[in-house]
Amino acid sequence: MAWDWWNANNVYGVDFRAGINNDTYKYYIDFAAKNGIEYVILDEGWYPLGNVLVSVQGINVPELCKYAESKHVGVILWVVWKTFWDKIDEAIALYEKWGVKGVKVDFMQRDDQKIVNFYLEAAKKTAEHHLLIDFHGAYKPDGLGRTWPNALTREGVKGMENDKWSKEVTPEHDVTLPFTRMIAGPMDYTPGALVNMDKVNFTPNFTRPESQGTRAHQVALYVIYESPLQMLSDSPSNYIKEQETTDFIVKIPVVWDDIIGIDGKVGDYIMLARRSGKEWFVGALTNWTARDMDLDLSFLPAGKYSMDIFQDGINADRYAGDYKHLKTSVKSGDKMKIHLAPGGGWAARITPE
Repeated sequence: MAWDWWNANNVYGVDFRAGINNDTYKYYIDFAAKNGIEYVILDEGWYPLGNVLVSVQGINVPELCKYAESKHVGVILWVVWKTFWDKIDEAIALYEKWGVKGVKVDFMQRDDQKIVNFYLEAAKKTAEHHLLIDFHGAYKPDGLGRTWPNALTREGVKGMENDKWSKEVTPEHDVTLPFTRMIAGPMDYTPGALVNMDKVNFTPNFTRPESQGTRAHQVALYVIYESPLQMLSDSPSNYIKEQETTDFIVKIPVVWDDIIGIDGKVGDYIMLARRSGKEWFVGALTNWTARDMDLDLSFLPAGKYSMDIFQDGINADRYAGDYKHLKTSVKSGDKMKIHLAPGGGWAARITPE
């Protein structure tokens, strides 16, 4: 899903004024359509806070939904949970009429009985109106999605948005989450930064955000982290400029048929493989320590495969955006050594030949 809030609607190279307006979101929709991305989101700002039944001047949600539908893209709306709950029946009926495909509810930030009841009611009622739901400002998953599968994902994690104001979401943090929070279920960490920094040069920036660690680290997060509603958090303008990276990311599935843990140590590194149909994907991450890892492809069924690799470039330790994209042929049982730069990553798509 193409996401607007993290990148502060910083689109460029266009002939319109970027911001919370239809021209900007049509640009997001065009980007999504061209790259096979299923949804775009209108995050904070599309409605005047306090009233989820109307949009601000410059935004016409039904028009955007109709435009998106013509390009096989869905629109999701962000809402503050309490404002939404106060008008939930009216709001979800209106959103369905507009052509909206789902909602992202935010700022619950509690887990008392009242809030738990809200989760249950919101999941049930959105399902009845054919809307998906993404819980932000949320507690960790508790199995709700088994009853209401339209509840695709939730936050409940210190995700990449924190790079906008702190230095806490480090590569060490990233290689801790798979062993802790991710055990509970899908997590909307929101990866995808294309402005990447090493430890020395990273600076939190709210409106021009960047990530800690390498470009390959960001790409590998899409394999390592589970979320059926996965975000592309950076600006479409950046993804268009970095089309090679974008092309690799959008081929990574968001639901999986199998998972195999290959190697890992909490807070240090992780390597795992996931299967979708006949394709396999491998992802590896490290903390701020560079390391070499061994990849044994014995988990592959017998046969020959094409491996599409996205890895740290030779200078990624000093310029975190440096990466190398290469292809090779492999077979089941092959053994490979991979190198991860400080804060680095490695990702591969493995397809039967």
